[in-house]
Amino acid sequence: MKKSIIDKLNCLFNTYKNLEKQFFNNKTYDQNYKNLTTKYNKLSFLMKLFMQWKKIQKDLRNNQNLLQDKELHSLALEDNHRLQLLKNNIEKKIQISLFPENNKEQRNCFLEIRSGSGGKEAAIFVSDISRMYMRYAESKKWEIDIIHIHYGEHGGYKEIIIKIIGYNAYGTLKFESGGHRVQRVPETESQGRIHTSTCIIAVLPELLKKEIPIINTQDLKIDTFRSSGAGGQHVNTTDSAIRITHLPTGIVVACQDERSQHKNKSKALAVLASRITTMEQAKRNKNTAFKKKTLLGSGDRSDRIRTYNYIQKRVTDHRINLTIYRLEEIMNGKLDMLIEPIKKTIL
Repeated sequence: MKKSIIDKLNCLFNTYKNLEKQFFNNKTYDQNYKNLTTKYNKLSFLMKLFMQWKKIQKDLRNNQNLLQDKELHSLALEDNHRLQLLKNNIEKKIQISLFPENNKEQRNCFLEIRSGSGGKEAAIFVSDISRMYMRYAESKKWEIDIIHIHYGEHGGYKEIIIKIIGYNAYGTLKFESGGHRVQRVPETESQGRIHTSTCIIAVLPELLKKEIPIINTQDLKIDTFRSSGAGGQHVNTTDSAIRITHLPTGIVVACQDERSQHKNKSKALAVLASRITTMEQAKRNKNTAFKKKTLLGSGDRSDRIRTYNYIQKRVTDHRINLTIYRLEEIMNGKLDMLIEPIKKTIL
């Protein structure tokens, strides 16, 4: 790694330590706290990489003595090869973190959750899953902006769209895309029979201004309606909610979070742009055989990536055959125990 980059990292380390003191000494949850959190989280990821890199450098230096030992020479060579591969991988990550303009991993993201098969139980499952992700986001000190909720007729959500604002949000959540299945006995089930319900999740990166596609207004059908809450009651007296249909693709996006029609339209267009871009990228990559995609799934509707079994109190990720018997903790937002193994598999 170039000396100029190492010098920059050492300088950032001092900044990180100063932020750390301010962060833990700040007792009030105000705008200053939010700004500190954003800066601290951003540098925290980079500094962890830098600390790993420094440790590998130290281990490589220590191995130089072992290379002089005839008995340990081959072992030291093998260890050096392993360490060098790790070092190269970390240096790539550091480069991406220092120059993140085109790196989608570090961006905010849109989390879209829609009910699948299972009727009322599927809508309740969407509500449970969305709560799980929001608690996880809170644990990461990310901000949450609910773009749209389509309430179920008997409770739960038919659809919810959440914008998650925070460093590395998309990179952390992108492999949550796909089909999620729940197996449990509904509260209204008198016979004790297990019901299976599903929901579909899509995770989309927020686009940079230069990436936003030019959308012809003639290709859009825009409808306005009154925002509605649980049970279908109107929560607004004006038609401030927006539904936008992109006629060429058939993509529909609704937003009713804001009281301002203009703000709802702006949010809906942002989601629409991300969906169109993601769809176009998927078409370009359709015939490309990526090892990661084969292993982890494409995130398509047909991909069943995870099962939540309430009877056995387990969660199974089918992509890597991982089963964890800590369902309650996971549903309360302890998602790292599922997300980290996936990320390790990719890397």
